[in-house]
Amino acid sequence: MEAALILLGAAGVALAVALARERRLRRRDADGHRREVAEQRDRSEAELKEQSERTAALFDRMVDGLIIIDASGRIRLANRAAAGLFGFEAHAAGKTILEATRNHEVAAVAVRLGREQEVLNHELRIDSVTAPRFVEVSALALRHRSGAADGAILVFHDLTRLRQLEGARQEFVANVSHELRTPLSLIESAAETLIDGGKDDPAALGRFLSIIDKHARRLALLIDDLLLLSTMDSGGLKLDMQPLQFRGTVQDAIEDLQPRAQARNVTLENTIPGSIVAVADQERMRQVIVNLLDNAIKYGRVGGKTVIGGRVLPDGRIEISVVDDGPGIPKESHPRVFERFYRVDKARSREQGGTGLGLSIVKHVIQAHGGEVRLESEPGTGAAFIFWLPPAEPPR
Repeated sequence: MEAALILLGAAGVALAVALARERRLRRRDADGHRREVAEQRDRSEAELKEQSERTAALFDRMVDGLIIIDASGRIRLANRAAAGLFGFEAHAAGKTILEATRNHEVAAVAVRLGREQEVLNHELRIDSVTAPRFVEVSALALRHRSGAADGAILVFHDLTRLRQLEGARQEFVANVSHELRTPLSLIESAAETLIDGGKDDPAALGRFLSIIDKHARRLALLIDDLLLLSTMDSGGLKLDMQPLQFRGTVQDAIEDLQPRAQARNVTLENTIPGSIVAVADQERMRQVIVNLLDNAIKYGRVGGKTVIGGRVLPDGRIEISVVDDGPGIPKESHPRVFERFYRVDKARSREQGGTGLGLSIVKHVIQAHGGEVRLESEPGTGAAFIFWLPPAEPPR
């Protein structure tokens, strides 16, 4: 009996020890499970945060503006492009779309998504202090699986540059039409006069044939310039790059333009050192010099002087300048003088003739050589057109 009790007591102790160990194991397993769950939660949160940061960074790199709103119309996310378009802070979360964009038309597009699934290619204008901007907005309504509204995505594509190019194209077509119409009208008028009996008067015959010849050549020159610019625009201009002695090229141009200069009593002075040599296309560079000199003769002072100078810059670049002592060019016209058909004084330009494309050709030819051209002028102090070309030899 006593032995049985001893055995029963030993078994109880063993059972108690076993139960205690099992509880310790369970607690350890529970603690391990909690740690594992916590670690998984931390990893998930870190991955979610990293993914959100990557998504935000991706959105910020987008060229198009992007705004995501929730079901109440408040911004969840807006990228930098959208902030730049509408002038709000990039961190606009929580604001209504009207508060952020200050544009009722954008807010109206968001409201439409309550009735429509999407809005495509809606164009709007954003007025600003500098210049208006034109934007195309497309929007998509977001919904839960149940069909309940869950906000919307709005994407904004900036059309401003496209509209500017379209405006420039329309202006160019209008200018070309005008430039073609003027000589054509004069040729037509002269021809009609001759047909109606003017050919029977020797004096009238010579005068009207001279008009036809003059304006036919004007048309040919305009068409040649337009074709040259078209070739440059398409990248099809081929340059015959050879060592070019600038002084001789300038002197040839001066001799060709001497009759025009004498008609206005303008002195053309070539001060370019004979040592200046560039690597360039001789025919195109001569065209540049002729256009700049012709411009100086036409718009410089009657009885004035135009000086063509040149020097080698410290970095080896070659700089050429054409300086007149005429009335100068107003500051507000400086950014536009190299535009096609732009004229500072339209009435005087028509009187002097020309295609209105000379300075644009100068700019394109110089840039095709890897150089740049600029204007320096103050009203009353003449105008200086200055361009540079890359060194004839790379600097050592």
